[in-house]
Amino acid sequence: MATILLLLLGLLVGLLLRGHGVTGSAAPTPPPLPVLPVPSYAQLRWQLSEMALFLHFGPNTFTDSEWGTGRASPAVFAPSALDAGQWARAAAAGGFGRVVLTAKHHDGFCLWPSALTNYSVAASPWKGGAGDVVGELAAAASAEGIGLGLYLSPWDRHEPVYGDTIAYNEHYLGQMTELLTRYGDVEEVWLDGAKGEGKDMDYMFDAWFALIHQLQQRVVIFSDAGPDTRWVGDEAGIAGYTCWSPFNKSMVTIGDIIPEYSRCGDPFGQDWVPAECDVSIRPGWFWHASEKPKNATTLLDIYYKSVGRNCLLILNVPPNSSGLISTEDMQVLQEFTEIRQTIFSQNFAVNATVTASTVRGGLGNQQFAPSNVLQESIYSYWAPEEGQSSWEMLFDLGQSASFNVIQLQEPIQMGQRVIKFHVEILVDVLWQTIVEGTTIGYKRLLQFPVVEGQFLKLSIDGARADPLISFFGVFMDPFSVTYSLENHEKPSVVNSSEVIMLRTDHSFCNKSIATM
Repeated sequence: MATILLLLLGLLVGLLLRGHGVTGSAAPTPPPLPVLPVPSYAQLRWQLSEMALFLHFGPNTFTDSEWGTGRASPAVFAPSALDAGQWARAAAAGGFGRVVLTAKHHDGFCLWPSALTNYSVAASPWKGGAGDVVGELAAAASAEGIGLGLYLSPWDRHEPVYGDTIAYNEHYLGQMTELLTRYGDVEEVWLDGAKGEGKDMDYMFDAWFALIHQLQQRVVIFSDAGPDTRWVGDEAGIAGYTCWSPFNKSMVTIGDIIPEYSRCGDPFGQDWVPAECDVSIRPGWFWHASEKPKNATTLLDIYYKSVGRNCLLILNVPPNSSGLISTEDMQVLQEFTEIRQTIFSQNFAVNATVTASTVRGGLGNQQFAPSNVLQESIYSYWAPEEGQSSWEMLFDLGQSASFNVIQLQEPIQMGQRVIKFHVEILVDVLWQTIVEGTTIGYKRLLQFPVVEGQFLKLSIDGARADPLISFFGVFMDPFSVTYSLENHEKPSVVNSSEVIMLRTDHSFCNKSIATM
């Protein structure tokens, strides 16, 4: 009974303060200091886009291969109905913020008419050798208002100078320059460390990165080790239950990563290098007539474990040999979009009354008010008073609701802060924990068995600095299989609400916790 009275008293005080226009201070309160590292402008835009559509397309599409030899005739590249507009429209309709095309895969075949090789679309029968897939996709992406990304394989199984470090690096930089100066803004360059066997070949990554950033000011570069976004360490599209954007680039090299470190990041990291989760809608990366796509609920599960764990999801949807995304893949994309819209279009907390244990600048300070977390934006947020050792937010949904998903977000432009938290629901006169979590970052989606209630409490149990929360949402997912915490990854029980820091053993995401 006492718990309910305290809750109601807190809600009443919040309402009275808002009703009487209490400001809590005579002068505006400045924002708290950011906690380094923080994202760049390009990294913020990348994170806000949430998903990208990967397009693996080339001679492999026509030869039923995954890794081409570089010896296939350019004549095999003959799409009969290539429509880059269809690719871009599918991406835009599905909520993908950009498309990323394999401008050149390991076989060395270029999907643009490169002046540095005779192994390209210019030597194919498609459009009489006058076609340019990169150019068509760039125009289509621009028309749909989405970004363009390009993959240029370091490994080139066709180019004769591959294996001569100086000559090939010059060749590669020349092709990169063509791509980044002909097609307008490029928002992402996707790289890996693929290397031919039996070749003594060194890639001059630092020179590549410098050129890319010189030619494209808003670009992010993806690789195993950044510099701007990192590989999550698997091709299943799944991030660690704990996932930090802070990272030490010096801990890994391209082609040689520590899987758990890449999957989880590092709360002590000196660099901001968020993770990107790559996965294909089909078993292979290129289209094969014998393969079928994953279903929409499988993609939804991947979404929860990538975007919902502070990462960007890059989903490969390979065009077929006609040059179109297959009808069955389009159907899955549409269903994936529809079920996300069904789940996240009804937020049971949208009109909630919110109070907090403290507010920066005083309880009546609207600049950092608890109610800011009802707006789905990282640019408004709740901030507590400095120097606190525990932080709580109370939510009155206005009426009882059934739900099984909670969404949390941090204003990552201020740094990633939260280490550990839990959410409780008031049942009769007792608070019962419904879910525990570790990191939040840009977005955290938490699933649990369906519960029903009106009053919720968010408790931050550990943070690198004063925690900041930009969004709290409550949703119902009727599509996913019943979620049981007993059968999924689960963080250790919270024993302290002090400001704490994780000390990370790179073999485990959360090896131990020590008081800061």
